[in-house]
Amino acid sequence: MISSRFATPAAALLAFVLLPSAVAAQAGLVMEDGQAQIVPAFADSSAWIRHELWVETEFDSDGDGRPDRVHLDVTRPAQTDSEGMRVPVIYETSPYYSGVAGIDFAHFWDLRQEVGGEAPPRDPFPATIQHIESQPRISNSHVATWVPRGFAVVHSQSPGTGQSQGCPTVGGANESLAPKAVIDWLNGRARGFTSVDGDEEVDAYWATGRVGMTGTSYNGTLPLAAATTGVEGLEAIIPIAPNTSYYHYYRSNGLVRSPGGYPGEDIDVLFDFIFSGFPEVRDYCLANVRDEMTARLDRATGDYNDFWAGRDYLNQVDGVSAATLMSHAFNDWNVMPEHSYRISEALGERGVPLQIYYHQGGHGGAPPLELMNRWFTRYVVGVENGVEEDPAAWIVREGDDRAEPTPYPSYPHPEADGVTLRPGGDGHWTGTLSLDDAGAGTGAIIDNFAFTGDQLAAAEWSSHRLLYATPELREDVHLSGVATVRVRMSADAPAANLSVWLVSLPWTESGEINDNIITKGWADPANAGAEDIASPRTGTPLAPGAFVDLEFALQPDDQIISAGARIGLMIFSSDKFFTLHPDPGTTLTVDLGETRIALPVVGGSAALRRALGVPASE
Repeated sequence: MISSRFATPAAALLAFVLLPSAVAAQAGLVMEDGQAQIVPAFADSSAWIRHELWVETEFDSDGDGRPDRVHLDVTRPAQTDSEGMRVPVIYETSPYYSGVAGIDFAHFWDLRQEVGGEAPPRDPFPATIQHIESQPRISNSHVATWVPRGFAVVHSQSPGTGQSQGCPTVGGANESLAPKAVIDWLNGRARGFTSVDGDEEVDAYWATGRVGMTGTSYNGTLPLAAATTGVEGLEAIIPIAPNTSYYHYYRSNGLVRSPGGYPGEDIDVLFDFIFSGFPEVRDYCLANVRDEMTARLDRATGDYNDFWAGRDYLNQVDGVSAATLMSHAFNDWNVMPEHSYRISEALGERGVPLQIYYHQGGHGGAPPLELMNRWFTRYVVGVENGVEEDPAAWIVREGDDRAEPTPYPSYPHPEADGVTLRPGGDGHWTGTLSLDDAGAGTGAIIDNFAFTGDQLAAAEWSSHRLLYATPELREDVHLSGVATVRVRMSADAPAANLSVWLVSLPWTESGEINDNIITKGWADPANAGAEDIASPRTGTPLAPGAFVDLEFALQPDDQIISAGARIGLMIFSSDKFFTLHPDPGTTLTVDLGETRIALPVVGGSAALRRALGVPASE
């Protein structure tokens, strides 16, 4: 029997499970420690049944007057035919399976734009993705993991990609309804066909109708999109680094912001990147979808609007009932960890079965197979393995193997409490960051996008940033949750970028993941008075010299800052790899007496005071 570190004692079971079937089942799934095990009878890949089909959807996104059909492939154990066995399904859908356009920054948006000004026109991608006419095998992802355990694996191509009809909408309704149609087909509620335009039907007689979805990045977004429809049969999802709001992917608190690694990307660029569908609908899709994106994305103000609201899954989360195991990285500066955090909070409030797995790496990173197996076994197969009693959060500590996460009762750590620190002194050098009021005073920042955040944090002195740091920590400090910053500032221009980094000092040379970066955040000062600064509808130009107050969250984190380090707050304007690049020279003035940051410290004020050597407050 396998010993599982994720299993509760009550879940350490061995069972032979016969799946329900309209005919007598001759084979079943084998369970140990609450997980589906490899069964030799299912593991013979030469006997697996593979086929493709097209499922008819309930939408017509390419304007041809007929419901779009989406292309999918199926891989299932031979016993589904030879022995009448019915099996659960692991399902992944993607816009990437038939190729993507290459990364060509010449066709991204030009970052040389004034904040609040009109964006220079973008030169769209040429039709560089060669359409593939036939692709019977869409993907092999998950096949070797789940088919030997007695599941079928299904892949489908998103609308407007590969052999699926329709137009890509990048978060539009058809991206939610397409996987819904596949799940409906698996449950006998939608029609499948052997060809894209034929009338020979095919059904899923081999499926139990119970489905689990997973995938990473865009492929991790789509399980959540499908779940928002409330489709019956989608029992569990495991989104990995999902984008849960295209607004939050391309904007931060009203500020136009690029995803990390892709400066100048916006939603219409992503359309060009994935559109590999049928050539005959290309002109329609460009005119009716891509051009509408360009018209409505608003790179001038960066504000939230109905276009973005329709691509924010938080607005549709009431439809989600599928048990959700979320996975994300704290150092993912592409799809930032707020994406999983915001949805997890909402699902928890609604009582949806929920776990979250966070690690310290970059973009992507699935939970350990044991976690995924227990999740799918419980909710897709229906085996009572006690997963509901497992810890709600699994956090990979610094330096630990990703397969060895630390369990938390919840995330943020339940012992975390906000502790306020205030800046003082000359931030052109390195000022102070302390628990006590640092007194009045101001600090000035001269904007210049040519300097990277790393360069500014490493500089001994700079007029382009303000940096404030605690004394050296006498013991480790554990941060868990969301830091919130409040900045009182003015500018000598009607608009400006505002960037905030929380860092660990002394600064060291960065690698792929810079351990000096604790967390980051960005905001548009023009949205200082917004009712919801995270999704602001309107902004107000800054009056030169007039102070405004901004309060906003930085990205979620869980990190142990080692003894001997200093915790630093860096405030600057343009962030070279994330924000627009206005002409240098705008001056921002920060009122230090009204600026502060609240850190989520495990152990609260007492723990931070001990680490700083400050006597306990009376």
